[in-house]
Amino acid sequence: MNLKNYIELLENKEITPTQLVEQSIKRINESNVLIKAVVNERFDKALEEAKKDYSDTQFKGIPILIKAIGQNMANEPSNAASKLLNGALAPITDNFVKAIEDLGFIILGQTNGPEFAFKNISDSELYGTVRNPLLLDKTPGGSSGGAAAALLAGFTPVVAASDGGGSIRIPASFSGLVGLKPTRGAIPTGPFAHRGWQGASVNFFMTDNVEDSRLLFNAIKKNTIASPFNYIESKIKRERPLKIAYHDVSPINSEVSEDAKKALLETVEKLKAMGHEVVNIVPDYDGMELMETYYMVNGVETASMIKQIEGAIGKEIERTDIELMSWVLYQYGLEVEGWQLVDALNYWDKVSDILHSFHEEYDLLLTPTTAKAAPFYDQVYHTPEFIKVMEDVENSDDKYQVAWDMFEESLSYTPFTMLANITGQPAISVPAYVNADGDNFGVQFMAAKGEEKLLLDIAEDLLEK
Repeated sequence: MNLKNYIELLENKEITPTQLVEQSIKRINESNVLIKAVVNERFDKALEEAKKDYSDTQFKGIPILIKAIGQNMANEPSNAASKLLNGALAPITDNFVKAIEDLGFIILGQTNGPEFAFKNISDSELYGTVRNPLLLDKTPGGSSGGAAAALLAGFTPVVAASDGGGSIRIPASFSGLVGLKPTRGAIPTGPFAHRGWQGASVNFFMTDNVEDSRLLFNAIKKNTIASPFNYIESKIKRERPLKIAYHDVSPINSEVSEDAKKALLETVEKLKAMGHEVVNIVPDYDGMELMETYYMVNGVETASMIKQIEGAIGKEIERTDIELMSWVLYQYGLEVEGWQLVDALNYWDKVSDILHSFHEEYDLLLTPTTAKAAPFYDQVYHTPEFIKVMEDVENSDDKYQVAWDMFEESLSYTPFTMLANITGQPAISVPAYVNADGDNFGVQFMAAKGEEKLLLDIAEDLLEK
């Protein structure tokens, strides 16, 4: 059942917000202990809020979950899934969450993810490891893995999520869901913080159908004037048939599985059958350099964040205060010099120009979303020997190399998604293929900035076939 169906039921008084909230609470209580998707429940508050009149709002009192990382609600936990910040409460409601409330959603709680959203799996030490409710031995991905698991489990009809390097699209691919990452600047940001990983990160939702993604995007899109990143909706009329570029070449030269290639090629054949022109071509940018700059920016962002936390709590952060991967990024970020960060951001702009020119010829760029099947939920990514290297990162002469090696295996699962975050383009993961083991594989479409409608249209066309 999609969101329009829920809205109609609520408008016709065939169901009440209270009944929907009670149903969601029941489902969460029955299943969440195993899959660990939901944290920081606010059930009693939600039941009280459900008594309000939502008839003048668009979504009429539909329950929703928000993400425990970066989606703040006043006087609710704000710990970024980190034991360091456990017990912290948000002083204000951010503009994205306020927009969710203004649209008539009732927030039941928060969803799990990795500490500080740094991983493409969801396994925080604070809250535990999220499992895919349909494949319990697999991860639903990350960092919005809790959101994907909650949606798959039917906890709420829709779940808020965010995407800073694929964090909506990766779980969507692993879980057979629809994952839209909007254009930089399209979704409300702030107050006070508008740059989210220098513009790489954006909030949106996890859905199980294109119609809901379209409805939500049109409802919440907003040009936040205070933000340095303003949104301009494209007025270009893309004539059919479309000219679509595709490739299955990992930008970091890592292996792409036969299943991921099959998902892509089956999609290519469907597009050809629709009459579209499909061309095998790779945009001309240096994928390795792009990932190097991505890690550099994340390292600096981490160092800035930790220094702010130290100022707030009045003590120096020690290695045991945060998870080891976060510590490595922090130590790397401390040694990045200002000119290096400027060079990195200038390269982001250069690649953005390259892709802008690319989309003057090609309407869409199609790739796999994920390169391999979802990892097992308890997969170990680092040897004991390398963990010792990570623990001694402060004494390393090449902290960048430690950071790269730390992410190398996990990155090999998801090398295609960071490009859209770095350039600010919209991208969508569309369910495409299920292998013999039940693993889902999505395909990713990217478009020029402001072209969400085109992405949603092509996704809808494919899923109707």
